[in-house]
Amino acid sequence: MQKPTESELTILHLLWKMGPSTVREINDVLNEADRAQRVTEVGYTTTLKLMQIMFEKGLVDREEDGRTHRYRALAGEQDTKKLLLQNFVESAFKGSAMELVLQALGNHKASEDELEQIKALIASIEEEQSKK
Repeated sequence: MQKPTESELTILHLLWKMGPSTVREINDVLNEADRAQRVTEVGYTTTLKLMQIMFEKGLVDREEDGRTHRYRALAGEQDTKKLLLQNFVESAFKGSAMELVLQALGNHKASEDELEQIKALIASIEEEQSKK
């Protein structure tokens, strides 16, 4: 799977949330979000071109629905997040997950609930590794 650009990732998030959608439907939601943030609207042809590129890259599939195309995400949400995180850890932290976690915890005051979830995750990983 190819790494999606930031704009492509935005569209993928919408397809994961909304399911198969037309370019018009995606463009309308993009512009609703832009209006709420007072950002310049995204043109229909820009969204169309992005989705055509995404089709060529294998990130989405499309089927004809009358005169329009209905697009659906081929890239799974978890697989995409995993790929992006792996690329980020490699490029920003030279492959060190520990440095990423330390940086994240150092820049963010974790709540008690978050700390408990982190402890539970560590315990789960340790248990899984002890079985190997």
